[in-house]
Amino acid sequence: MYKIEKIENQKLSGVCLSEGFYADGMSAGLKPNGDKDLAFIYSDVVCELASVFTTNKMAAAPIHHAKGVTQTNFIVINSKNANAMTGKYGIEDLEEIVSSLTQKFSTLHNPLMSSTGVIGVRLPKDKIIQKASEFDLSVKNSLNASHAIMTTDAFNKEIAFKISLDNGDVFNIGGIAKGAGMINPAMATMLAFITTDAKIEQSKMQEILNDVNKMTFNAASVDGDTSTNDTVFLMSSAKSNVTIDSSNEKMFAHALNLVMDFMAKALVRDGEGATKLVTYKIRGAKDNIEAEKVAKTLSNSLLIKTALYGEDPNWGRLAMSIGASGVACDETKLTISYDDVVLYEKGVNLFNDEIEVLAGNVMKQAEFDITCDLGMGEGSFDAYGCDLGYKYVEINADYRT
Repeated sequence: MYKIEKIENQKLSGVCLSEGFYADGMSAGLKPNGDKDLAFIYSDVVCELASVFTTNKMAAAPIHHAKGVTQTNFIVINSKNANAMTGKYGIEDLEEIVSSLTQKFSTLHNPLMSSTGVIGVRLPKDKIIQKASEFDLSVKNSLNASHAIMTTDAFNKEIAFKISLDNGDVFNIGGIAKGAGMINPAMATMLAFITTDAKIEQSKMQEILNDVNKMTFNAASVDGDTSTNDTVFLMSSAKSNVTIDSSNEKMFAHALNLVMDFMAKALVRDGEGATKLVTYKIRGAKDNIEAEKVAKTLSNSLLIKTALYGEDPNWGRLAMSIGASGVACDETKLTISYDDVVLYEKGVNLFNDEIEVLAGNVMKQAEFDITCDLGMGEGSFDAYGCDLGYKYVEINADYRT
């Protein structure tokens, strides 16, 4: 048995709670307003590394540079510039930056880089190199790092947990993430960095990350667009007394799921201009694959998103999207609910003035569930989505300028 405790100390939470990890964020002048825009995550030992990257065919330079790497102890992250669609120059600029860091800090091993921001513009490498030379690798300030990686985010996203075993051993896990727009469940659009001091083989860590990612980041949608820079890094310093093996891997997966589920929901909650976080709970599909397909169809639908923004319990848009998803379904077996308010049940439209008021009250909440039971089998899947309003257009119309 084990006990999980959420750690509230912001500076020492996030990526800095795990033993051996350090982080900070600062301004390199990439953001015109002077906000923090450059961060690092450092481990004083070489870490095992598991990664998941975007499925976008126009993947950014940092993705190409990091693919295949299974050990590192340093990641530098910049915001405001994605270093995507920059061709060979993008790789050359990145390599020049990490080479300068290796020369400055002799303890770095396989340094990696992550970037987020505008596509098609070369990195301001001189600014980054100059500021990165001032990094203090003894600092533990996850809060600063989480702020530095933000772009259109309205708030920073960090979380950490301490897991205590019955025998007295303890390990930690935590992370930071950024993302608010260009988020679609094709791995989800964001950067996420997770650290742990549990000792775990790289191959097992990669397997667990893939599984948890499917149910968390890959189940999140804001606007249906898939970024060029999606990245999840999971680093293990192995500095605790806890070894993860077949006897306790479910415990580690549970802890990792807590971190990633929190951050995935935070991304959707912070969707550009969003006012609501909705969990689409698909039940009774023919199988889990079809349930996932329906959940993601609903979470991506612009018609549904705008209805959410207007707090209009228009269940017809849900039925339309389910039918359009291509899965096995039958209107006489379908049931649709907003939280515990049933609007449509197995071919019977229950919608009336009273139900509309009850469902409308559900939609006024900042978070609620929409459950669709297809009545076709045992398949299930949960996906996370948000509403879409005027603010999204405003933010993205002015994003580059």
